Amino acid sequence: MRTRSLGKKKINIITLGCSKNIYDSEVLMGQLRANGKDVVHEGKGEIVVVNTCGFIDNAKEESINTILSCAKAKRNGTIEKLFVTGCLSERYKDDLEREIPDVDQYFGTQDLPILLKHLGADYKHELVGERLLTTPKHYAYLKISEGCDRPCSFCAIPLMRGKHRSTPIENLVRQAKSLAKEGVKELILIAQDLTYYGLDIYKRRALGDLLQSLTKIKEIEWIRLHYAFPSGFPRDVLHIIKREPKICNYIDIPLQHSNTRVLKSMKRGTTLDRTNALLQDFRQMVPGMAIRTTLIVGYPGETLEEFEEMKAWVGEQEFDRLGCFTYSHEENTGAYTLDDDVPQEEKERRAAEIMDIQAQISFNKNQEKIGEIFRVLLDRKEGEFWVGRTEFDSPDVDNTVMIRLSSKELKPGEFCHVKISSATEFDLFGDLI
Repeated sequence: MRTRSLGKKKINIITLGCSKNIYDSEVLMGQLRANGKDVVHEGKGEIVVVNTCGFIDNAKEESINTILSCAKAKRNGTIEKLFVTGCLSERYKDDLEREIPDVDQYFGTQDLPILLKHLGADYKHELVGERLLTTPKHYAYLKISEGCDRPCSFCAIPLMRGKHRSTPIENLVRQAKSLAKEGVKELILIAQDLTYYGLDIYKRRALGDLLQSLTKIKEIEWIRLHYAFPSGFPRDVLHIIKREPKICNYIDIPLQHSNTRVLKSMKRGTTLDRTNALLQDFRQMVPGMAIRTTLIVGYPGETLEEFEEMKAWVGEQEFDRLGCFTYSHEENTGAYTLDDDVPQEEKERRAAEIMDIQAQISFNKNQEKIGEIFRVLLDRKEGEFWVGRTEFDSPDVDNTVMIRLSSKELKPGEFCHVKISSATEFDLFGDLI
């Protein structure tokens, strides 16, 4: 009865959180489409599936507000069925069932076959890797592993995603070839920890082997690395990045802090000296590499002196890209037993100071690009400009290149060469060559 009742209803998938959630929603949508379901992403439908994030307080608040809004729509008769999945649902299922009973069913991060069954669909094993892209068709995220074995004291991801599980290289290559046939030119490799890839199934770090295999796919022109853990970073990957033109000179490596005492409390497995040595290796082995990182301010016990030390370090390192989070006190994590002693207002003040420093660094670096020519991948047209990116920029989080419209016919997903004429903190402006 359930299958028949849901058979002709449109299913709307709402995605919250990071690129890993985007990937999961795309897989869900691909399965539904293969079952003949009418599915949309963040559109309108009689059935709604909210894919939640539960990483930090702000993300949890957004997820809860979205669920409450959909629950109200269900009570008003705007939608008929409401399902919730993802990290928040995995972590707080019992609480959510008690507090928001209007939801028809809650599912965890590993419950895709069960969720599909409730949507009147069968899980098709032969479709592993098949997805319905929500990104522009010229780039796609490729999740190479799930879960995380790292013990970071501030992080609840292992509680929501489980232990690290690598996807075999042949499976990932098959996925990448399928994406390439659909027009994807840029692969963005994602995981909770790229550097751990392969240790579970190959008994060694195999990110380099995976990269070598992906570079052989003719249609793929850019391969980008996101979320590389600093401890145990495989140095062979740097040689491959330098040697292979398809791999962007770009690395996203969340360092989280500079102070050795704080790093030890965070259980990051590294020190300031080792972090600096790793950054030096990056810059020496891959000259011109863009380094993106994230930092946490207001960690329990972070003194003003330790924060000032990190401020000075940010100024010295001059990261190309940087994001800053305020510490979120997460239950059942290692740091939860510590006193969350930095007031929220002070956390926000510290984050703002870091970002002010980074804005000036970014401005200075962008000014140095004026007069240079870059290869740019076009993402979209916006007003009087084409909006694109260099190999040093990931979509949605990094700089953009604003290209004045010309008489030349262009389209999203096309590469072109642009001469930079002016720049701000986070945008480059230029003209086609």
